[in-house]
Amino acid sequence: MNGNEMGSIQEPARAVPVRADVDVLVVGGGPAGIMAAMAAAEAGLKVALVESRSFVGGNLTIGLPVLGFLSQKRKPIIAGLPQRLIDRLRARGAASEHRPCPLHVSLTLVEPEAVKSVALDMLLERGVDLMLYRVFSGVVMEGGRICGILTESKAGREAILARVIIDCTGDGDVAFRAGVPCEKGDARGGMQPPTLMFCLSGVETERLRHSLANDPETYRADFIPADYFGQNHQFIVVGLRQLIQKAQAAGLSLPTERTILITGLRAGEVWVNMTRVKGVDGTDPQSLTAGEVEARRQIAGICQYLVQYVPGFERALVTKVAPFLGLRETRRIVGQYVLNREDILSCRRFDDAIAVGSYPVDLHHPNDDDCTMEWCGDCYDIPYRCLLPQKVENLLVAGRCISTTHEAMAAIRVMSTCMAMGEAAGHAAGIAVTDKVSPSRISVSKLRYQLVARGAYLRS
Repeated sequence: MNGNEMGSIQEPARAVPVRADVDVLVVGGGPAGIMAAMAAAEAGLKVALVESRSFVGGNLTIGLPVLGFLSQKRKPIIAGLPQRLIDRLRARGAASEHRPCPLHVSLTLVEPEAVKSVALDMLLERGVDLMLYRVFSGVVMEGGRICGILTESKAGREAILARVIIDCTGDGDVAFRAGVPCEKGDARGGMQPPTLMFCLSGVETERLRHSLANDPETYRADFIPADYFGQNHQFIVVGLRQLIQKAQAAGLSLPTERTILITGLRAGEVWVNMTRVKGVDGTDPQSLTAGEVEARRQIAGICQYLVQYVPGFERALVTKVAPFLGLRETRRIVGQYVLNREDILSCRRFDDAIAVGSYPVDLHHPNDDDCTMEWCGDCYDIPYRCLLPQKVENLLVAGRCISTTHEAMAAIRVMSTCMAMGEAAGHAAGIAVTDKVSPSRISVSKLRYQLVARGAYLRS
């Protein structure tokens, strides 16, 4: 018997206490959310940030590198608040410079634990009211206008009211509950599989690097030439398909056709992006539970492969596992404009552009173990209309769940681009509150001017 066959209960009506009434409420404290909250607070407004976990940073805290600060022509295209976060991390020795990458365009390494502290400090410095340990559970609507959310916590059910709400949940949770049309996955509903990142210590990264640089026939990387490894002591490697095939022929069960390794900022540390669980729906808690169980099961086999087949891993040990699955795709809102694959690959410009991206269309296939990438050769714009949902007023959306197709989402989903979108959403919310209009009626030219004045990058 599944949950839908167990019937239902009638919950009695009850009065819900109002926990706070603010100008701008950001829901979700990941890369987009922290930027949205900081940007809105810079307008001198009363801003609150709701996050279900005990820390902020989201996918910035699970061991992934930040991709896309540079364009395919090696020019900086993400600036403003996202760059200020990286600057603060670098001052602590907790971030690398932005490095061009032949496969991922650019690579910026960050120390996950430092992100939690630095992002927290930056939010508190701007007076953001942090509301951690609160799970978003519903919306407060007045017709087609959202005016608040409901949360659940150890304090019970509470309401938080706001002039403008920014959905930075990554899954479009607020938009979906408010009645915004949403889509999931490809034409058949297939979504890119998630990954559970984990970290190994005791890796001889120099031995690995020299093997990649000096014996590319044996240790072949996808699209990344051997001289890249000869020049970079910190690096990402994607490939080694021959070794995977050799291990599989010997009886090892591995969930992917590619080895994906990212050196850490600390000596001997390597983050591994190789767990892969097909069929997970990140909006279904039981599906996420099954995905978490399966991903953790896969770690042992991946470690066995690395120790036995990849140079430098002979004495490696697992020291950290990410606190949650890294989801590549769930819901996408249907907004006032739907960004598509052609917009990405044609480097399209938009009059209402609020961010610039350059990351390729990077599709991890929903139904097999491989991935395809398509590059545009330069940059593309992300229009403000993609942050504006249909049917609901007073709501902005930022992050991977903005209005795109399945293919376009595969390009804009990386963290640098999500941070830029979050910064734009925060400034848009500030303008909406100050000018007493809904986000859909603000002056986009004013928003663009404000973004550039605050240090963000837009193409002229």
